[in-house]
Amino acid sequence: MRNGIKSGIQLTWDLTKTVIPVYFFIVILEHINALDRLSGIFEPFMIYFGLPGEAALPFVLGNVLNLYPALGAIEALSLNSKQVTIIAVMLLFSHSLPIELAITKKAGAKVLPILFIRLMAALISGFILNLVL
Repeated sequence: MRNGIKSGIQLTWDLTKTVIPVYFFIVILEHINALDRLSGIFEPFMIYFGLPGEAALPFVLGNVLNLYPALGAIEALSLNSKQVTIIAVMLLFSHSLPIELAITKKAGAKVLPILFIRLMAALISGFILNLVL
């Protein structure tokens, strides 16, 4: 019991160290209007998935880092339940790409086809979910 509580507290602390700074970073970007500029750049692409342009930030964070910074970024944005569902499913297909592709390479698989499949699965799922939700 004691080890379980200790492990739970340690895991919570580890996640907090990742999620909270990203959350505040997104809030700061909103206050200095940098998020609006980024949103404008990505809006034409993200609209196909029913997402605002600023949703590109958690998508990139989730793909380059892992899901926890992406969760912090998603929380900082004002997304509705449909948008959260879409970006969550997209990130389930493609997340932590540098780490997972390195593991894929060590396992002997070809990296580019795996990268292509994962990104296409994310994009296609986002597009389809936008249509059906």
